[in-house]
Amino acid sequence: MTAEVKIKFGCAPIAWTNDDMPELGSENSFEQCISEMALAGYTGTEIGNKYPRHPETLKRYLDIRGLQVVSAWFSSFLTTKPFEETKQAFIEHRDFLHAMGAKVIVVSEQGHSVQGQMETPVFKEKPVFTDSEWDLLTQGLEALGELASEKGMAIVYHHHMGTGVQTTAEIDRLMENTSPEKVSLLFDTGHLVFSGENPIEIYKKYQSRIKHIHFKDIREAVANGVKDNQDSFLVGVKKGVFTVPGDGMIDFDPIMKEIIESEYGGWIVVEAEQDPAKANPFEYALKARKYIDRLLQQKELI
Repeated sequence: MTAEVKIKFGCAPIAWTNDDMPELGSENSFEQCISEMALAGYTGTEIGNKYPRHPETLKRYLDIRGLQVVSAWFSSFLTTKPFEETKQAFIEHRDFLHAMGAKVIVVSEQGHSVQGQMETPVFKEKPVFTDSEWDLLTQGLEALGELASEKGMAIVYHHHMGTGVQTTAEIDRLMENTSPEKVSLLFDTGHLVFSGENPIEIYKKYQSRIKHIHFKDIREAVANGVKDNQDSFLVGVKKGVFTVPGDGMIDFDPIMKEIIESEYGGWIVVEAEQDPAKANPFEYALKARKYIDRLLQQKELI
């Protein structure tokens, strides 16, 4: 089986309704979201706050649209709360995703995170973990990885702006201090470039541990403005720092080349949180799908 056949393409609902800022897209319904995803040519979806949480109910909505659940975000608080609190919430989340047929669980450490704080500068006030917090994080993630493996699943760690695992050095430390059998990596193009990292470098170094991918692009002028104005992450989102592949500063051609050559066989999810009143979700989802198809056509893969 060729690489391009193994890669599957999904879309995240955050373009329709933003979980961190529910006022963005509050008018967009769950059914509109998944219908437009399918119409734009995607076969997978991550889960947003408007999605039914009963597996059989959700499956009925998705099956008739040719969609399946790819994964869903899980906030861990391993550095700030007792492990048992994160464990119990994780098991509930794991079991729901398992019932939906997902193979990976997106995990991001939210202890000390500033990503959800409207007034906190995302660069200036980015948290930095102490050595003891790093120990709590890496040991806790390995324990979550063991819990995931009980269901034949894997956790994929989401490096993220405004958190303690954002930079190349922080990703390196996380990977070096966790077992590949227990902790995998989510590769997010937008968060890497926004942070100032080199996505190709990260992909080449950790391709054997990357089991989930988010494709998002960056509007360079907006990103520079977020830094210069000391804006928060959420203000950056509202200003339009993120967009879909092919609409910003990132050249996805060499990134896709690396992904294909590595024989990656998981999901690539288009995830570009914007204000849907300014960036029509269906229009941008379709734009991204067409751009990805052009990348594959250039490589004579479709």
